[in-house]
Amino acid sequence: MRRTLQEKLAILADAAKYDASCASSGTTRRDSRDGGLGSAGGSGICHAYTPDGRCISLLKILMTNFCIYDCAYCINRVSSGVERARFSPEEVVTLTLEFYRRNYIEGLFLSSGIIRSPDDTMEDMVRIARTLRRDHGFKGYIHLKTIPEASQDLIDAAGLYADRLSVNIELPRDSSTRALAPQKKPETIRAAMAAVRLKRQESSEKSHSGKRAARFAPAGQSTQMIVGADAANDRDILTTATRLYTGYKLNRVYYSAFSPIPDASVALPLVKPPLMREHRLYQADWLLRFYGFDVDEITSTAPSGDLDLDVDPKLAWAIANRGLFPIDINRADRNTLLRVPGFGTRTVSRILTARRSGALRYGDLIRIGARMGVAKPFVTVPDWSPGALTDRDDLRARFATPPKQLSLF
Repeated sequence: MRRTLQEKLAILADAAKYDASCASSGTTRRDSRDGGLGSAGGSGICHAYTPDGRCISLLKILMTNFCIYDCAYCINRVSSGVERARFSPEEVVTLTLEFYRRNYIEGLFLSSGIIRSPDDTMEDMVRIARTLRRDHGFKGYIHLKTIPEASQDLIDAAGLYADRLSVNIELPRDSSTRALAPQKKPETIRAAMAAVRLKRQESSEKSHSGKRAARFAPAGQSTQMIVGADAANDRDILTTATRLYTGYKLNRVYYSAFSPIPDASVALPLVKPPLMREHRLYQADWLLRFYGFDVDEITSTAPSGDLDLDVDPKLAWAIANRGLFPIDINRADRNTLLRVPGFGTRTVSRILTARRSGALRYGDLIRIGARMGVAKPFVTVPDWSPGALTDRDDLRARFATPPKQLSLF
């Protein structure tokens, strides 16, 4: 059956929704005012952020959802009965340019199933990026999902045309990857990530002549981890993420909630509500990267090593460590302030600036932007003290999402 371009777009844009890593923050600023088409400073569309903070739209598609691999957790695995489609490289180029000309998008996020071989698939993806850049002067953002089993030459070529590369780590545990994705090797995945890191490092260094090497994936690399397809707890997941950030200098680890696939040949566990678990993992990831927490602190609030689904990870930690609170807002240092529930990094910066002019009071914290409805059991200022509120037995219940009666009809 020969499909129209519109029919292919409907299938492959929908299939791309399982690819989570499409943020574009960190890329170099480029625009087309001096020639070319598109800019990176500024059915199948996702949103991302540029270095200057603007939200932009990306065409987010799979080149194909045909795949020769049989990963148990993937809807597009070879044994799946999903409807299939495939774009030619020329069709992807045409779609990207036409969507841009209609002001629908400012860039491309491209992933793919594996067809024929990893090298053949990766070669087509590189061809798409190269054609956009060289033949059409496209200066918009391009993110390519790299195929780790492809040759290093192809991955190196991809980094010359893409702003960001990503290599999927797949699952938190190597043993799970081997069991559920037998055609993929954790060692190969990590080797590909290490190679991208080294190439990025090389591109930032000057040669003996003082010239820099050609830019290579200037917006860095990210990865995607599927959560809920194996029995890994949240401590396992966040520990793996921390190692990836440290070892490969990733910009971001994306957590993709697994939902059971109706015709899966392997029975997979669904341990927790997937979307809420994904949300809590993102919150915990933020605490690890920007708030000075470590994995053991965040995951020690429950014996299972899992995050609390009813309250956010910082609040859960504060409730479990009430002996450290309340803190004096006018005396605490930055690191201590960052651990107060309801205080973000901007709020803390504003507090530190504002208190140079005098002691802060409760109303000042509200004006600064602190979420005092959450913070007030944990802080003290001249006109507010939580008293016994900090130690109340029902403190967690005051913040937990109340249960809802489901409709019977």
